[in-house]
Amino acid sequence: MAAQVTGVADGSALVSLGEIKELAEVGRPTVSNWRRRFAKDVLEAGRDRRAPFPDPVAGSDSRPLFDAEEVASWLDLRPIPDAEPDEDDTVPTYGDRFRRGLRLRGLVALRHELGSANRLIVDALAVCAMAGEGGDWYREALPEQLVEDAENADPRVARAVRELIEELGSPGVAADTVLGLAERLESDLTTDTTPPTLAGLISRLVGPSGVLTAGPGQPSVINLCAGTGELLFVRDDIGGRGDIVAVESDPLRAKLLLYRLFAHYCTAVDVCARPGDLDTLRPWEQREFDLDPDRPWGMPSADLVLADPPYASGERESDEDGPLGWALEAVRRLKPGGRGYVVVPSWTLSRPRVTAPTPSMRMREQLLSGGAVSAVVQLPRRIHPFRTGAEHALLVLRGVASQEESSQEEPGDVLLVDADRIARRVGGEWVGYVAEVLVAGRSPVDEEAGFFPVWDTGPRAASLLDGRSVLPAHRLAAKEQGLDHFSATLDARREAAVALPRLKDWIGDLGVARRQPDARLAHRKVGEHLKGGQLRLLAGHRIREADIGDAGLPVVGREEMLGALPFGKRRIALEDLAQYPQAVVTERGDVFLLTEHGIRTHVDDAGGCVLLAPVQGLRIAAYRPFLAGEARSEELWMRPQPLAQLLAAPRNQQRSSGSLVRRVSVRDMDVPELPPEEVAELESILSETDRQRAQVRRQLQALDNLALRLAAGVADGDVALRRRTGGT
Repeated sequence: MAAQVTGVADGSALVSLGEIKELAEVGRPTVSNWRRRFAKDVLEAGRDRRAPFPDPVAGSDSRPLFDAEEVASWLDLRPIPDAEPDEDDTVPTYGDRFRRGLRLRGLVALRHELGSANRLIVDALAVCAMAGEGGDWYREALPEQLVEDAENADPRVARAVRELIEELGSPGVAADTVLGLAERLESDLTTDTTPPTLAGLISRLVGPSGVLTAGPGQPSVINLCAGTGELLFVRDDIGGRGDIVAVESDPLRAKLLLYRLFAHYCTAVDVCARPGDLDTLRPWEQREFDLDPDRPWGMPSADLVLADPPYASGERESDEDGPLGWALEAVRRLKPGGRGYVVVPSWTLSRPRVTAPTPSMRMREQLLSGGAVSAVVQLPRRIHPFRTGAEHALLVLRGVASQEESSQEEPGDVLLVDADRIARRVGGEWVGYVAEVLVAGRSPVDEEAGFFPVWDTGPRAASLLDGRSVLPAHRLAAKEQGLDHFSATLDARREAAVALPRLKDWIGDLGVARRQPDARLAHRKVGEHLKGGQLRLLAGHRIREADIGDAGLPVVGREEMLGALPFGKRRIALEDLAQYPQAVVTERGDVFLLTEHGIRTHVDDAGGCVLLAPVQGLRIAAYRPFLAGEARSEELWMRPQPLAQLLAAPRNQQRSSGSLVRRVSVRDMDVPELPPEEVAELESILSETDRQRAQVRRQLQALDNLALRLAAGVADGDVALRRRTGGT
């Protein structure tokens, strides 16, 4: 097929029905319908003068092949529904789309003959750049490298690209189209490309109705990690501007970016290799084609600073030059009142402070304490298709606050936005919703956005400098929307009484009252309880499968928490456990937690278990003295059953983050501060409901086992069923 595609320029390509579908971007039924309705004999029978669908010229009855040019000519007669007219007021047709797809497929096929995807892209963009800069007339004003690449471009690539430019009407659009083929060409350029949705979000934020207010005129722009220009070309006003500087250290990407700029007639945009070059003001190093030879090369600061750097998998928070260094560099480059937009891995925002702060933590606190962070946007999971194992966030940064900003925002407040939650609610429209939230400073759904102070403003203020995660999903929490908890609880109590008539009296005695507004409960993070010593975190351990058997201490892992295995089925002998000196044996009243894809909890009512990662445990420090009679009931701030249920409440379930595996940070969960008598009452009710659930589960298991044995016995022919009469 590659040979057929290569011959597109000669009109000799053959295509199948499936290829017509792909190139015209329609469904297979549409092509079949065209062929059936516009067959020559059908049109003649109906005296229809419309052109018939082309007849096959090769192939077989099961796989007919058609002449591509004949198909394109027939598709020229069919306008694309709801398509926007071109600049010359002509409506695009399926023929235009078919020819473009065929030509692009021809370029993709040339990749195998050239042996390099990047070589093909460089050749194509060099041709586009020469066309954009009028290289045939002003060759002496162009960089030598561009002229050399254009002259050495493969003739087949050059011919196909010139036809593409003629068809699309612009060398810039043709260059963008070729770069869009990087994935099909299997080029590694795609791994660092900014996703179109993210580029679109930043474009909305810096547009006329966005949050950037840099005064009259167009804002000056610095792109600290430009790549091939996705964040630059998302703006419509890049052409002809001289106040834009791009930084790109990779030679290949820098070359492609420069050629793309030339194709878009953007000769005044500077491209340098390092951020330090922005500080260099050397009038004698002017580019020969600079429109203003008196303007020094370099722009140390700008109204708008952008960065979407590529992050290697080996980067960790202990690196002195970690990802947040890009954000600090962006702040340093911002003019007063300007805005910066920097993409960072979400782990830089979620790691808690430890005894010895890491460089990443120091940079995070430096950004926050300096008032440089205006907003943190947690981006939807897997927004980067080639970085599937990482989550990302967008930092909205500001320069030195102007008087106008100070009057509109509370000093030190940072807007946290959970765009991942917004995307799950509204789907593909999340970009517009997030832009509106950032501009308005609020969301109609409380758990999607909210302002948080950087500094402590009270004894229980949730300040962003308290050493905990600042990821929006970990900070934002709210009551369930549109739900009256009091009415819902009464309804649940009524349904339980109907379903379990033998428990009607006990259920009816449950006292439920509406809490008064002035008695609103305070909440404390689990991390605060851990730091204060009220709770102790029990880590799960990694134990070899060969050491797990059916005797010894029970082990509790993911399978037990998910219900795939009963508790106590898997065990480890004491002599094998001795190989793991760090393993902790649980006590009665410890709470097991599995926080993957939600929160599952279980209370250890006997103790003596060993936890397998990723299962964790929480131990109430005062519970063991309470059981031993060394502490009174009113001294016990929390009990196991209430703790397990409160941790699994919806307000904590929503705090999940992670790209591949959704997890909830235990330290960022919160529990309400309840009076000891209410904790005791809740413990009594939850313990009884747990006992009743266990009894119902035993009944269901007995019925399931009865049905299984009956079916198995009948199926094997060993059991016969007969109706018993006479009540016996």
